[in-house]
Amino acid sequence: MKTKHHLLRIFLIVLGITGVLAYLFYLFMDYGVNGFFRDWFAETFIMTQEVYDDSRQATVFYDQVDWYALKSFLLFFLIVAVIFVVFLVLIFMYVYGRIKEAKTISSLNDMIQNYRKHDLEMEIAFPKNCREIGAQMLQMKTDMQRQEQILKEESQRKSDLITYLAHDLKTPLTSVMGYLSLLDEAPDMPEAQKEKYIHIALTKAERLENLIAQFFEITQFNLHHMVLEKEHLDLAYMLMQMAEEFYPVLSAHGNTVDLQVDETLAVYGDGDKLARVFNNILKNAVAYSYESSVIVIHGYFEQGMAVISFENHGKTIPKQKLDLIFEKFFRLDEARRSNTGGAGLGLAIAREIVELHKGSISAKSQEEKTTFQVRLPVEAP
Repeated sequence: MKTKHHLLRIFLIVLGITGVLAYLFYLFMDYGVNGFFRDWFAETFIMTQEVYDDSRQATVFYDQVDWYALKSFLLFFLIVAVIFVVFLVLIFMYVYGRIKEAKTISSLNDMIQNYRKHDLEMEIAFPKNCREIGAQMLQMKTDMQRQEQILKEESQRKSDLITYLAHDLKTPLTSVMGYLSLLDEAPDMPEAQKEKYIHIALTKAERLENLIAQFFEITQFNLHHMVLEKEHLDLAYMLMQMAEEFYPVLSAHGNTVDLQVDETLAVYGDGDKLARVFNNILKNAVAYSYESSVIVIHGYFEQGMAVISFENHGKTIPKQKLDLIFEKFFRLDEARRSNTGGAGLGLAIAREIVELHKGSISAKSQEEKTTFQVRLPVEAP
């Protein structure tokens, strides 16, 4: 209703302005160019007719209006007048609309700033006709608060992990230095005892290396600005090479790898980063597999995608933990913090890399069998 009233008001204003202009034009023609207008009108619309008057026995001249010419002129004048009025209306509406739009934007900006600064209720900050915008602002505010809370929690977990790791670094480093000092101070130490000390020092050094690697993961876990260097990759060869590199780790747990990969399996992606994905998944499979079990790696094509799955036998992962397994800093087994567990970033990093390749990663676990599946586009999108 308000819009109709505004349009009617605009039309009446324009009509009034047009009337005033027409009256001023009339006055100008009547007083300003009266003689000129008469001469022009007489030449254009007056016809002189010659008629013989029998009563006077003489020829008489009569002036008569040329109604055809006058009607044509009035029709032309009416069309021009209508176009002029429409033109004025459009200009007025455009100017009025811009002013109204500027006022509306300014008013909305004031309401939004007021809502943000003073933490008002939506019903108070926004009038009824702006409730939809208010609802959107409320949603944005809720999302920002949720995101802020997530960032705070991640920051706190990151800080806690760094504190734990910094504390854990001292123990293996002290042990390594202690045993190496003993070996240095007693060169004539019995071989059996020397081998024992060397083995302990090596074990502690490996633990130290693992902790340093976790530090690196924590400082590098945000990959949103990562740039991919894509090329055509031979996945079959990459997976075979990875299985060979993992041989020492697999042997230590008594595990073996069964590669069932299509020899033509290939994708278009970043080789270094995809290698990190598969390394993280295989490392996780080894850590949570039963001893002397087989880890099966499948690789095949399906519906234009390259599918790579890692299947290991171990304790079934509960559904509630499986839903969080790709979240940052999530640790499947908190008891591993001081033993062999990582920072809880390996699978989160794997997911981010896969999604940057426009692929997907998933996990399922049932009947003591856990399977991680990666799907990647074969060709460049």
